[in-house]
Amino acid sequence: MEVKFHDIGEGLNEGEIVHFFVQVGEKVTVDQPLVELQTDKMIAEIPSPIAGTVKAIHFETGESISVGDIILEIDDGREKTVSKEAKYEDKQVVPLQTEKKVPSENNYKRILAAPYTRKIARDQGVDIEKIRGTGPGGRITEDDVYQSIVVDRPLSTTEVVEESVMMDVPAATIREEQAADTIPFKGIRKQIAKNMSHSLQTIPHVTHFEEVDLTNLSKLRSELKETGDNISAVAFFLKALAIALKEYPLFNAQLDEENDVIRLIKNYHIGLATNTKNGLMVPVLSNVNKKSLREIHEEMKALTKKAQEGTLSMAEMQNGTFTISNVGPIGGIGATPIINHPQTGIMAFHKMKKVPVVMENDEIAIRSMMNLSFSFDHRVADGATAVAFTNRFVELIEEPKKLLLELV
Repeated sequence: MEVKFHDIGEGLNEGEIVHFFVQVGEKVTVDQPLVELQTDKMIAEIPSPIAGTVKAIHFETGESISVGDIILEIDDGREKTVSKEAKYEDKQVVPLQTEKKVPSENNYKRILAAPYTRKIARDQGVDIEKIRGTGPGGRITEDDVYQSIVVDRPLSTTEVVEESVMMDVPAATIREEQAADTIPFKGIRKQIAKNMSHSLQTIPHVTHFEEVDLTNLSKLRSELKETGDNISAVAFFLKALAIALKEYPLFNAQLDEENDVIRLIKNYHIGLATNTKNGLMVPVLSNVNKKSLREIHEEMKALTKKAQEGTLSMAEMQNGTFTISNVGPIGGIGATPIINHPQTGIMAFHKMKKVPVVMENDEIAIRSMMNLSFSFDHRVADGATAVAFTNRFVELIEEPKKLLLELV
């Protein structure tokens, strides 16, 4: 059985071999991970399609491969019908050292750790199976690996000497050497750079800023929480966006310049820009307009968790029609988000804070305010349309009970 690098869609034609879990001569079972690959968008494991013995490995760790390349071969033993005489002759030809059973250093054992965390452990020479995870469910985190290095690995004699020598080196020399350090620019980070550059070079971006009063929404969320329904504010944002996008379809569209048409998409699949240790990931929450607030909340949590753990499938990152970026928990009062080409809009939500606001009766009240940034494709829509779209979204959020009037 030839195990190949299959086409996984999204235009991903190449990948880099990060790690082999098996060696030649090692027995494997069905679905046992064989190799870990880094594509432009994700880190993925290729499992064994059959049970058998690894017969050959055709690439080395760190090599790049293309779709269709045979990574390794597995012998399932079903074609071994040779005679005893042939077996005896084979034994005379095979060099003695190949018959020695070398214990595999990569015996498969499922551990709770993301692929990127395991890679750090391998690079640092740390046995990840001996680390006690502090993450949810005992998951091993990146910090656990680094902490293990500090606690368990004393300085060698060479390292002690090097450290003492460094103390005598002028500070200017140290800074000069440190300036030469590099980090890899490939994989997900390189793909992000390509996408962002292509978007900015192709789409004339315009960003509209607005502020939203979340006081009523916060009150409604508190009331729901008392009844056992803890619904995040972003779930309300997504529902309001689906309604506003239906009324202003230019922002749920794609510009087809080749055919001179703007395609108004009738599905509302909203991407959730998520910050992860592997870079920016954008899982897609499908058919937001057809889901309840509770369904939106639960599915959004599940997708975000998968993104942070590096377990998203390609299907969960495809077909987005609009994107949001919730940077509020991190901080910041404004930004100019870059559109996820070929979409026509992206909205970013910034941190909420309580501030004194002059109300319509000229009284001053303390309100929970949030800024938002809406970037749109100026080839497809004008500023007036963008402002009207944003105003409709703000209306639904500031008076969240109006959402009830729009529910299907």
